[in-house]
Amino acid sequence: MIVGVPKEIKVREYRVGMTPGGVKKLVDRGHKVLVETKAGIGSGLSDDEYHAAGAEIVKDIQTIYGRADMVVKVKEPIEPEYDLIRENQIIYTYLHLAADETLTHKLLERKCIAIAYETIQLPDGSLPLLKPMSEVAGRMATQVGANTLEKENGGKGLLLGGVPGVRQGRVVVLGGGVVGLNATKMAVGLGAQVSVLDVNLSTLNYLDDIFHGRVQTVYSDSESIRRYVAEADLLIGAVLIAGAKAPNLVNREMLRSMEDGSVLVDVAVDQGGCIETTKPTTHDDPTFVVDGVVHYCVANMPGAVAHTSTFALTNTTIAYAAMLADLGAEAAARKDRALALGFNAYKGKITCLAVAEAFSLECSDLGQLLGK
Repeated sequence: MIVGVPKEIKVREYRVGMTPGGVKKLVDRGHKVLVETKAGIGSGLSDDEYHAAGAEIVKDIQTIYGRADMVVKVKEPIEPEYDLIRENQIIYTYLHLAADETLTHKLLERKCIAIAYETIQLPDGSLPLLKPMSEVAGRMATQVGANTLEKENGGKGLLLGGVPGVRQGRVVVLGGGVVGLNATKMAVGLGAQVSVLDVNLSTLNYLDDIFHGRVQTVYSDSESIRRYVAEADLLIGAVLIAGAKAPNLVNREMLRSMEDGSVLVDVAVDQGGCIETTKPTTHDDPTFVVDGVVHYCVANMPGAVAHTSTFALTNTTIAYAAMLADLGAEAAARKDRALALGFNAYKGKITCLAVAEAFSLECSDLGQLLGK
């Protein structure tokens, strides 16, 4: 199979879909890998490193899409890429389609095979390809939140850890999954007072155990959210429903109860956000203010730490990339149920129920399409 790795073109997206080590793994298995020139530069990876791993360096994104049987990316295709996608071509990347109706329809029109990292799901319910970026985004959420709380960045001028004689900052994390856990780790490490809200009692028990009582765990319902949001200096939205649009947990009225200069970081922004006032921002212009609350809603947060993110991502995506390249999309889906769940669109049909429900589209059974 010919595998193509383009340079990401989303604003300030410095990650790349594959490291030289990933390239070598595919080349050693007999596949050809095309890498767009300077694709890895933002992650500290040179064309020479890719060439040494066995890649062919090509001059532009048009060549990647024009020759590759499978395109391996980080972020979803954006408008300049839509018409480059070919029928039956595998697009293997983060897609977050439930929050992007335009992209959903474009992928259907192009009749490609769209495989989303974020919906590949193991039997235990875990999302192995989402986990590394969730870990990065969770840790970054506290880091950027603490920075945004500084007065010169629009915040209330609060140090999260406080100092002797002055109170700690109050961090409220909505969701105790991978993002929430990692945000909490960072907040506890900075010395903040941390509360985590979740509807899963097993999750709350786990957090209570690992943090030895240093974190307040709270069962999440509308009233507890209302109460804790009002007290938050830093509010972190960390809620995920696999493949689906994020639920709206914090409305405008709740937001108004926060003090001026408080900060919210909505990590769920790429799935539509879990806070009513959320809208996607970029690293060029990451924040905006609503009712005195500073919003940080960058949709590709891990792109700012591209070296860490690229290696963490390839560590998890490469095994499925190799399976797809070795067997082809159809045989790979038949072999691996977890991978099959990553198929969001297949040759003009929606095959992910959460995406279909988001836009009132018909959902086709992938097994039937594949003749199982």
